Amino acid sequence: MRRGAISRGLAAALFAGAVPLIPASPAAGDPAADGGKLFATSCGWCHSQGGRVAGKGPKLAGTKRSDEFIVNRIKTGKQGAMPGFAKTFNDTQIAQIVHYIRSLKDE
Repeated sequence: MRRGAISRGLAAALFAGAVPLIPASPAAGDPAADGGKLFATSCGWCHSQGGRVAGKGPKLAGTKRSDEFIVNRIKTGKQGAMPGFAKTFNDTQIAQIVHYIRSLKDE
């Protein structure tokens, strides 16, 4: 199947209303996927390729930093290098971002 093409069966199911078009509630979501969305909109500007390679910010895939360190860095930032996001993200969202970072494969 070509990339981006929808199979006839899936297309028929979509048009028949058999497949819901509204995503599940955030509580039912995948923490890494939810964190990936948050990461992409706020962190991906500096942490290139979704954190997989260094950009303006360091590579995050395979980091040896503790979860506690990462949470603190997201909340407080690093003077002159990274803003703090304590007022942008709540604790659940920060946990999702950490989960996303942990899901990155070090290549």
